[in-house]
Amino acid sequence: MTTETTTAAADVSVESAGKTLDTSNIAAQVFRVVGGDAAGDASAATAIEWTCDGEYLRVDAWGANSVRVRSRLMQRPLDTDWALLPPAAGAPAPSVTVNATGAVLVNGEITVRLDLFGWQKDQLRLTFENTRTGKVLLREASDGGALRLRARAHHPLESGAESPVASFEPPAGEHLYGMGEYQQNVLDLKGSTLELAHRNSQCSVPFVVSSAGYGFLWHNPSVGRVTFAQNRTEWHADFCDQIDYWITAGDTPARIEAQYADATGHAPVMPEWGLGFWQCKLRYWNQEQLLEVARGFKERNIPIDLIVIDFFHWPLMGDFRFDEEFWPDVKAMTDELHRMGIKLMVSIWPQIDLESENYNEMRRRNFLAKTRTGKDVGMWWPRDSQFFDATNPEARQWLWEKIRKNYTDLGVDAFWLDEAEPEWGGDYDYAHYLFHAGPVGKVGNLYPQKYNQTFYDGQLSIGRENNAVNLSRAAWAGAQRYGALVWSGDVHSTFDDLKAQITCGIHMGMAGIPWFTTDMGGFHDGDVNTGYFKELLARWCAFSCFSPVMRNHGFRRGEQPDGSMVEAITAADGSPRDASGVDNEPWSYGEEIERIFVKYIGVREALRPYTRELFAEASRDGQPLIRGLFYEFPDDAAAADVADEYMFGADLLVAPVTDFGARARSVYLPGDDSVTWTALRDGATYAGGQSVDVDCPLDTVPVFARNGATHGLDGLL
Repeated sequence: MTTETTTAAADVSVESAGKTLDTSNIAAQVFRVVGGDAAGDASAATAIEWTCDGEYLRVDAWGANSVRVRSRLMQRPLDTDWALLPPAAGAPAPSVTVNATGAVLVNGEITVRLDLFGWQKDQLRLTFENTRTGKVLLREASDGGALRLRARAHHPLESGAESPVASFEPPAGEHLYGMGEYQQNVLDLKGSTLELAHRNSQCSVPFVVSSAGYGFLWHNPSVGRVTFAQNRTEWHADFCDQIDYWITAGDTPARIEAQYADATGHAPVMPEWGLGFWQCKLRYWNQEQLLEVARGFKERNIPIDLIVIDFFHWPLMGDFRFDEEFWPDVKAMTDELHRMGIKLMVSIWPQIDLESENYNEMRRRNFLAKTRTGKDVGMWWPRDSQFFDATNPEARQWLWEKIRKNYTDLGVDAFWLDEAEPEWGGDYDYAHYLFHAGPVGKVGNLYPQKYNQTFYDGQLSIGRENNAVNLSRAAWAGAQRYGALVWSGDVHSTFDDLKAQITCGIHMGMAGIPWFTTDMGGFHDGDVNTGYFKELLARWCAFSCFSPVMRNHGFRRGEQPDGSMVEAITAADGSPRDASGVDNEPWSYGEEIERIFVKYIGVREALRPYTRELFAEASRDGQPLIRGLFYEFPDDAAAADVADEYMFGADLLVAPVTDFGARARSVYLPGDDSVTWTALRDGATYAGGQSVDVDCPLDTVPVFARNGATHGLDGLL
């Protein structure tokens, strides 16, 4: 049984405003050591609390070299579990001391100083330091003297909740990475302002890693924003109950990522079928078409691990079953695919059409998100619908039973969780909607984590441990533990979009989501008849080969016999169905592009032992597969902001070609002359710490092996 005791402060007095202030008495009144014994022994302490002027602040040791900080007005902080897991049992107790000027909590390599200030010592400022070096990692912002600013500002809302801001003075010269997926070609996030909200192709995961030696999780699913300015870092929540964050100290990005995985959960083991090539398009719309494509791969001896059935394979959104007119015998189809060694993934959307066969039951049982006022519609494309409420545990269980009966029992192997943000009406009016867990403005960022949990827990219940992958359009902190493979959403088919995917992949990994992929070639507006798109597809194919998952997908356009740019589809009764893009298989673009596809699918097969090793590292230690150069070379100042290259694991440097018409590019090779880099195309060897110009014909992506670790790729590129 734990007890809460107050550690006595030293007998100290100071002169302030002409009065003698007994600071020892103040310290005894405002500080409380949590976890000591009744005799006042703080040797078993786990936390320190401070109270004053209506504020309750608590600092907990929370995992190795890490602490959690919570601040709330008028009530003790809430024990929310949005993303953080309980600290491991039996962890070493931190050291907690209290004196006349404040308190100190030391948990391994992180030290938190809680300093009293103000002429009445009625205010508190937190400083986070590296225990071993004494280096300041992060410090709460100053009050500015006469400015009377507050680092922990609890701005009241009429609802009774608050809109808090947590402000910090960042260390000089730091570089910042993580935060998830924002469609921008920006690697170092210092100087950026980011919206804390999900959108199609934007994934907010509020964990950032600093080159100064800390990682910071904003443990709050509220919609908001963060600003990483030179003079101040500010985390802002539009609507919540408390300030809540977690901070960890580590000498390297690898160590920080490992501690974050321990705190929020580890990705499962990627199954073997995740290591090869995945084929998809918008959309295979009938059973025979899908099987013909699968047979086409086998006839051409092109390796394939998985094929995907995209949206509108159902009668109406929310029916959660195949349309029997177009998919008459799903079990026979999956059996044939499995005999060919091909897994099947199907798309599931959380939209429930108001005329779906499940709508009335879900509405009656409160399984749907709801509007605050007006017509109860969350999305009006292609027709009015509401969203499934993944924050409701009963709704999650109900949905999985539908999925099990109509999909997994028929042989479906994996799920594509589209619209996982979800996409509120196209205008993202977050404040207008309610979940079981609370208003969307308050808890909305939690949705994709819970949506992934629905399918992960369900698959575990049918024995798919280490065999569950959810391709998801969004994620939040902790989603990695539910098998979330995040793709970058409906990006456009341009070289600028390809360039942005490099930084998206790096940042997603730094945000603790190691499983990442993209739509090869981009999703929107790829015209198959243009040389521009064919070149883009070839370059994207090479990039995808050296990504966690190699996946071909997109809504392709091209002239049809009737003059349209897409394939029109009608049911037997003449009613229209959602259109399909034109063919998107490796052989759909002519001999040159097919040759490039086949080449890189072959490279991907040769990479299996290495990618298997990288996925194991991600599961075991939280390590990303796509890494910025800074990750492996934190002491190389020139590597801090290289946005157009990355490390694929520790051994391979990849420099995608992201400019139309380019047949050569400059590549920076990090490190110093003790590091050697071998070009996998021609075997040329270079020392680190220099830029080199390399040729890159259309079928070549520059890849360099670190210190001879070629992983059998010699001559394949």
